[in-house]
Amino acid sequence: MAGFAPEGLDAIRAWLRGWVDSGRLASAHVLVACDGEPVLSFGYGGTAPPIGDDTVVRIHSMTKPISAVAALQLIEHGQLRLHDPVSRYIPSFAGLRVNRGRSGETLDPVPATTPMTVWHLLTHTAGFTYGEGNAGAVSRLYEEHRCDFGPGDGPLAEGVARLARLPLLFEPGTAWNYGVASDVLGRVIEVAAGRPLDEVIRREILEPLGMGDTTFRVGEVAPGRLAPLHEAGDDGLAVAVDTADELVIPPHRLTLSGGGGLLSTSRDYFRFAEMLRRGGTLDGATLLRPETVAEMTRNQLPGDLEQLDEATFGEVSMAGVGWGYGLSVVTDPDKTAWRCAPGEFGWGGYASTAFWIDPVHDVTVVFITQLIPSDRHPLRGQLRGLVADAWSGTP
Repeated sequence: MAGFAPEGLDAIRAWLRGWVDSGRLASAHVLVACDGEPVLSFGYGGTAPPIGDDTVVRIHSMTKPISAVAALQLIEHGQLRLHDPVSRYIPSFAGLRVNRGRSGETLDPVPATTPMTVWHLLTHTAGFTYGEGNAGAVSRLYEEHRCDFGPGDGPLAEGVARLARLPLLFEPGTAWNYGVASDVLGRVIEVAAGRPLDEVIRREILEPLGMGDTTFRVGEVAPGRLAPLHEAGDDGLAVAVDTADELVIPPHRLTLSGGGGLLSTSRDYFRFAEMLRRGGTLDGATLLRPETVAEMTRNQLPGDLEQLDEATFGEVSMAGVGWGYGLSVVTDPDKTAWRCAPGEFGWGGYASTAFWIDPVHDVTVVFITQLIPSDRHPLRGQLRGLVADAWSGTP
């Protein structure tokens, strides 16, 4: 019978134990489901308590697909349009400039000739970047002006206003570059909905899906439920990070980052992923139409990220991988750096978290840990291979 072989699931458990026992991860949890039913939910801890399916973690960029769903809901309701100019909602984006020095060391901004649209934000083709960890004059401006939308960088509207004064890396629509597009999208959502981003996401996504442990606010997490954050040291071992400042961010300084601000659990995120796998509906709650989910989870680009990426991105080659709305989509499994099925979609976060959905085998995977940065170890690729090995069905 098609499904997962017990010895394959044992191999996944052994793999996770190996990473934790070696000290390279402090703790982790993996959830694998087939046709909506979990076949594996395994947490393990070493220098930190085991992460369970209800442990709260920082999901960072796994926030992006949730923000994309919020935007697509507004589009379905007629409150937002895919090809609306961003300046319709954020007037300061009417006078954008583009740096002719691209991502190099020279600043030479000139007026942009292409209006930035909501579609550009959803597809990361808007011309944005990140500051921290990136080279170049434009990225340095992001750091100087606090435009990475960190947890305590202040109200979203203020951060977006600062960003609007900085030059883009390229004309919107001419390249793909990973950056703060989802944060700007979050502000567009606020304006279009007439409500703060956290309220929109809570009412329209979290409450209907029963994601009661997902929040932007660390202070809402009960003591002992938040997993500690670790960083990969020079020797590859996980070293605890002091995160005490997370607890003292005053409410008026909290940044509602649509690109990376949410905390969640494996259990909560599995429900979000399952909603997407099922075409927008879960347990009687319909968040999106099936045709909208189909558009969200198909490649919107004229090629893959290896061809279109403005700069080097990720821990592995992105050949054979495109981009939908807020998440990646496999376009050619023969070209990818890991084993996968055609049409597989998902994304990961800065603390080495990941989720993906294999629509060929109806498999959903959520991997949770708390190790920064996410490119120090080949965790995601290895786990994909093990999940593929554990599958005993016919492709």
